[in-house]
Amino acid sequence: MKLKFFLFALLGVMATAQAQNSGKVSGKITEKSNNAPISYATVSIKDNGKVVSGLNTDDNGDFSFKNLALKNYTIEIQYIGFRKYVGSIILSDNKKEAIVKVALEEEATQLKGVNIVNERSTIEQKIDRKVVTVGKDLTTAGASASDIMNNIPSVNVDQDGKLSLRGNDNVRVLIDGRPSNIDPAQLLKQIPSTSIKKIELITNPSAKYNPEGMSGIINIILHKNANTGFNGSYSGGITFGETAKYNQSLDLNYKTGKVNFFGNLGQNFGTYFNDGLIRRFDENIVQDLDIKNENDSYLYKIGMDFLINDHNTLSFYTNQNKSTGKGFVDTDIDYNNGDPDIKNIFQKSKYSGPEETGTYNLAYKHIFKKEGHTLDFEGNYSDSKETQNANFDTKTTAPDNTVKNIIYNDLIKSDRQLSTMNIDYVNPLSEKSTLEAGAEARITRTGNDYATGNPVVAAKDQISNYTYDTDIYSAYVTFGQKYKKFSYQVGARFESYKVAANLNYGQKKFDDDYITLYPSAYLTYNLNEKNTLQLSYSRRVDRPSLEQTKPIREFSTPLVTSLGNPELRPQFTNSVEVNYTKTLEKGSFTAGVFVRQINDQISRILYPDVADLTGKKQIMSFTNYDSNTAYGFEASFNYKITKWWDISPSIDFSSINQQGILFLYDRPSKMSNPIERKITVSAFNARMNSNFKVNKRLSFLLFGFYKGPSDGLQNNSHEMYKMDIGSRYTLLDNKMNISVRFNDVFNTMKYAFDTMYPYPQAGQFTWESQTVYLGLTYNFGGGKIKKLQRKQREDNTNKDGGGMF
Repeated sequence: MKLKFFLFALLGVMATAQAQNSGKVSGKITEKSNNAPISYATVSIKDNGKVVSGLNTDDNGDFSFKNLALKNYTIEIQYIGFRKYVGSIILSDNKKEAIVKVALEEEATQLKGVNIVNERSTIEQKIDRKVVTVGKDLTTAGASASDIMNNIPSVNVDQDGKLSLRGNDNVRVLIDGRPSNIDPAQLLKQIPSTSIKKIELITNPSAKYNPEGMSGIINIILHKNANTGFNGSYSGGITFGETAKYNQSLDLNYKTGKVNFFGNLGQNFGTYFNDGLIRRFDENIVQDLDIKNENDSYLYKIGMDFLINDHNTLSFYTNQNKSTGKGFVDTDIDYNNGDPDIKNIFQKSKYSGPEETGTYNLAYKHIFKKEGHTLDFEGNYSDSKETQNANFDTKTTAPDNTVKNIIYNDLIKSDRQLSTMNIDYVNPLSEKSTLEAGAEARITRTGNDYATGNPVVAAKDQISNYTYDTDIYSAYVTFGQKYKKFSYQVGARFESYKVAANLNYGQKKFDDDYITLYPSAYLTYNLNEKNTLQLSYSRRVDRPSLEQTKPIREFSTPLVTSLGNPELRPQFTNSVEVNYTKTLEKGSFTAGVFVRQINDQISRILYPDVADLTGKKQIMSFTNYDSNTAYGFEASFNYKITKWWDISPSIDFSSINQQGILFLYDRPSKMSNPIERKITVSAFNARMNSNFKVNKRLSFLLFGFYKGPSDGLQNNSHEMYKMDIGSRYTLLDNKMNISVRFNDVFNTMKYAFDTMYPYPQAGQFTWESQTVYLGLTYNFGGGKIKKLQRKQREDNTNKDGGGMF
């Protein structure tokens, strides 16, 4: 009993002594403009630059630190939208408690809770990416994200909306760091251009990222709205072409206490027109295509962020997309070669059907006491269903003008489920060293049924079934250190990949299972404050997608049928880059060169249909070419010439050595012979964006684009160019923007090609490039921003809760 009493007394004396020799720091954080308390501001106590303790202010803007050693400290207070506060605190035997009252001043870019966008876009080179901050000049470029992509250095969008980076379409598209089950070409058309905050071009991603995409990752970061109370924004636009196209979106947000609710609704609909003309010279056959697409799509999102306490945040959202489309393709083929059997073929085809995608996301974030020390868990599930009914009405006219009419239908049903689980851990071991580690599981299940003839009553043995399933398990670790002028980061990602393809219930199977290591390394050297040099290396992979492998028609005309290739192999790439950044007094300059070694490159191929005895029909598919080497360079420059005029020119060049097997048609024997061909494929692009500011409300822009000719392994592409002009007017205290843009003023944009394989032919495709866009954006509501610490997949930065998609 005495011993117990002695121990309790000893512990009491020790606690009292500690209390007598420790200090306390407390205080209150408010807004300077209205003296309102700021909740969840970040407060850090530092000793010689090292974080001793950190926390967030409560709902009343109060904070308190206890049991601090009696010494001198630095206190830092940060809050998004406000200027950072740095002050000194002295704790001693004579002053064991310090009371701090700070009124933070708003940044110049923050106004009544409304996001104020920069007048002009800026480009910044970071350690592993190029960041394009989207200004008002780019949001005037068009209604959607797809419209403004051609304005971004090194990015191109073709007439079908497909993206490419540095001349290569093997690029991965992320929205706020997350992948989507929705086709990127379709998704980008539904994101309003005014919703985009930044576009990140990650051309040589680190081991932290999934290794898909030879040319890298395009990550689109959207504006977040997490203001107190109820607020939001509306944007709408009309694009005038052959017919009017409409888009609109509504973004709503309600923040109360520790809970943030958000919801978004977007709509995009209209009719789009394309025309094509293809001439085959050896047979004097002319193919004329008239294409019309009627699209109507909706996308909505609802979710919430719950700040459990200063160290734990829970988030949930669901994203739902539904689209209905009708495609009409009229193909008119004239045989001018005196064919004894055919004079003309005219086919009317119609494609229609709905597509639905539902996504469900749950995320949890834990913030440790040490600044930057975090742990994230995230689960994501998405389910996509697509139905396509196709009708083909073909009339064949013989030389004696007799007509043979064939009508048939087919039906394709597709479904895809994607499940992912992630864990990410970040630990700043010191002020100069950071360790990151994580693991991921990705499970994909797909199914495709194809029936032709009379799909409604087709028997089971008349239906083609194709499944394509993948299981991917991976883990990564990266380590980085910083010195005065030098920093580096090294990492590796270990990945187990398994794929199983099955055609017609086991009649034909394809399996692959392998474990791969994907290393990465980055070196950065600051020559001085205005000059930075970077060197990087990464290994990446392009795995065959469902669309590239399924042996089910993608589209069909009387002369061309598009099919996948189930036996495609993965394409591996080793990439090395050197980048240079120079900061100028009135702008910046960035330049870079890259070299890639590519094994088993996946590319399009066009070859004769062996089942067609006439030798006139072709199959468009995919194949693996041999090992290739690519290199290129890019440079971008933005400079403010005067207060009212700034320019942003950029150029990029890429070249790749390709070799592969092609087919050359022999007319006398009506046979196609395989040949091996080697060629150097080069591509050059140039852009110029110029802005003229009349006053605070009115500005004009001028944009020019040029894409040089390129000789390819399969066909040769001709040059493309255009010029756009636009204007923007701001009113209602910067809450409303009205913009107008005249795209392709001289109507010069078109895609033209020529080829000798498998036979000599040339063609040209045109679309509604010459359009006028009229858009309006209005922000409503107010209040100060409440920052929620929430993990964003595939992104190195933490962002506020909510978001567009």
